[in-house]
Amino acid sequence: QVQLVESGGGLVQAGGSLRLSCAASGIIFSISEMGWYRQAPGAQRDLVARISRGGSTVYADSVKGRFTISRDNARNLVNLQMNSLKPEDTAVYYCNCNADAYVDGVRVYARNYWGQGTQVTVSS
Repeated sequence: QVQLVESGGGLVQAGGSLRLSCAASGIIFSISEMGWYRQAPGAQRDLVARISRGGSTVYADSVKGRFTISRDNARNLVNLQMNSLKPEDTAVYYCNCNADAYVDGVRVYARNYWGQGTQVTVSS
């Protein structure tokens, strides 16, 4: 099984910054994409940003120019630097990865894994 542990959420005033981090652990052969999604109350879970193993990035239009995603392949880490935060960025942020890993003694290819989520609250 692959475990994703997020950290770095919290409460910040509008215009402030937060940095989210996520570490993947387990018997992992490789991780293709890593990313961050968010879900506000009553809304669906939406992509915030994702990054390929080679460093190609995709951002939601609403965060372009404000958020930066990065990863450390050697340590199976993904970070999200969030600047110029707005109240509408308030949500639970979830780390996601697509990985080849051992699960209960069996190699499982290209499975999606999710973290438990971390709350980000931006006050106006």
